[in-house]
Amino acid sequence: MLRTLLPFIIVLPSLVYSLIALVCARRFFSATPPCSVETPSVTILKPVKGMDAGSYENFASFCRQEYEGEVQLLFAAASADDPVISVIYRLMEEFGDNRVSVVINPAIHGPNYKVSNLINAFPQARHDIIIVCDSDIRVPPDYLKNVTAHFSDPRVGLVTSLYRTSSAPTIATAIEATGFTAEMIPNVLVALHLEGLSFALGASMAVRREALAAIGGFEALVDYLADDYQLGNKVHLAGWRIALDGAFVESTLGAEELLPVLARQLRWARTMRVSRPGGYLASGMTLPFPAMLLAAFVAPSPAPALAAIALLYCVRLAVATIFSRCFVRDRLLPAWLWLIPLRDMLAFFTWALSFLGNRVEWRGSRYRLRPGGKIEELA
Repeated sequence: MLRTLLPFIIVLPSLVYSLIALVCARRFFSATPPCSVETPSVTILKPVKGMDAGSYENFASFCRQEYEGEVQLLFAAASADDPVISVIYRLMEEFGDNRVSVVINPAIHGPNYKVSNLINAFPQARHDIIIVCDSDIRVPPDYLKNVTAHFSDPRVGLVTSLYRTSSAPTIATAIEATGFTAEMIPNVLVALHLEGLSFALGASMAVRREALAAIGGFEALVDYLADDYQLGNKVHLAGWRIALDGAFVESTLGAEELLPVLARQLRWARTMRVSRPGGYLASGMTLPFPAMLLAAFVAPSPAPALAAIALLYCVRLAVATIFSRCFVRDRLLPAWLWLIPLRDMLAFFTWALSFLGNRVEWRGSRYRLRPGGKIEELA
C-alpha cells in the first residue's frame, strides 16, 4: 500500500503549492486597491540601450497617462549613436521637451551599465517619486494613478508592479510568456502572503527619493546584476514597506528563437540563486517536472505512476488556466496550455543548470557572478 501511495506523496508538494498560489491570488486580487486624492509629481527614469519591440508605443504609453500630477519622463542613454535616440526625439516633438528629455552620458560607475545610466541621469530628476521601468514595458492609462496611490501610506518606500505578456508571436516567446503566468506571478503572490515582499520586480519600481537616499542611491546597486531585486531588498532592510500594485504592466516580447530565451532564463536563474540562495534552493521542491519523474521512478507499476502524474497535471493546468483567464487576463491560455509541461521541463533544467556555473551574458557583455549577487565583468 505504501509503495502504491508513494507516487502521490511525491507529487503532493507541487499540488499543495499550486493550491496555495491559487488562494493567495484570490485574496490579493479581491482586495480593495488603495485610493488617494493626492497626485504627487513623479519622475519616470527609463534607462535605454537599443530598440525593443514597439519601442515608440512603449514609451508613449507613459506620456498618455490620465494623471493630474506633473510627470517628467527622463531617458538615460550612454551613446548618441544608439538607434533608440531617434525615437526619444520623436517623443520630445510630440509631447514637448518640458515633459520628455534625455541624458546622454557614457560615464561608467561599475559593471552594471544600466545602473550607470541611472546614476548619470538622476541629477536631472525633478521630483520625489522616482519610477524606474524597463524599456520594453508598456503601461495602461491609469498606471500612475494606481501606483502613486500606495504612497498615501507613509510607511511605503517602494511600489512594484506585476507584469504579463499578452502576445506570443513564436513558441519560444510563448515559453517565456506562459512562465510569467504559471510560475513567476504565483511565486510572487505566495511570497507576498507568506512573508511579505522583500524585493522588487524590474518591470516597474516606484521609490521615494527619501528611501533611495537611505540605501545610498543608485550607486549602491551598480555592482549587482539583479539591480531590481537589490533595490527592493535594500529598501526593505532600511525599514520601509514594499507594496505590490495589482494592475499589470505589459512586457512586450518580439519574435525570438529558443536559444536566446533559454539563455535569458538561465541568467535570471543564476542571478536569483546567488541573490537568494536558500529560497532558490527550496523552490526546487515545488517544481512539477522532477516530481513527475520521481513519481514514475518509484511507482511499483505504471498504473499508480500515471494516476499520480495525471492528478498533478490536471491540477497544474487547471490552476494555470485560472491564473491566465481570471487573474492575469493575458489571453494566453488555454491556447498555449499544451506548452506548460514543456515549460515545466525547461524550468527544471534551468534550475539545475544554475548550480553548475557562475557566468552569464547580458546585453553583449559577459560576467562572473559573486556570492551575494555582485558581478565581475569578463574580458
